[in-house]
Amino acid sequence: MIDQIRPAELADWFARNPNAMPVLLDVREPWELKTASVVPQGFTLATIPMNEIPARASELDPGQRIACLCHHGARSQRVAAFLAQNGFDEVANIAGGIDAWSAQHDPTVPRY
Repeated sequence: MIDQIRPAELADWFARNPNAMPVLLDVREPWELKTASVVPQGFTLATIPMNEIPARASELDPGQRIACLCHHGARSQRVAAFLAQNGFDEVANIAGGIDAWSAQHDPTVPRY
């Protein structure tokens, strides 16, 4: 089962395993990243569009703690499930995506 975390819970979720590098994996398309993006604070930001994940999964380390982000949470849920099925033990989905990030965590992030 994939953890579903709210944007405000991200730091706590990452802190559950202080030995794993915290990574926020944004799986949105490049135009979406230009429209709205998060600022890394206490985590590494990786950006790989969802459709490129199978070919680029080797860019990620299975030992990392990875929280997946998209616009509303559907694409990132699929990516988190794919990663979990391919040897990544510590993955989560950011419920509500960047839209929730803006509404609940950082109102400076534009909504679209």
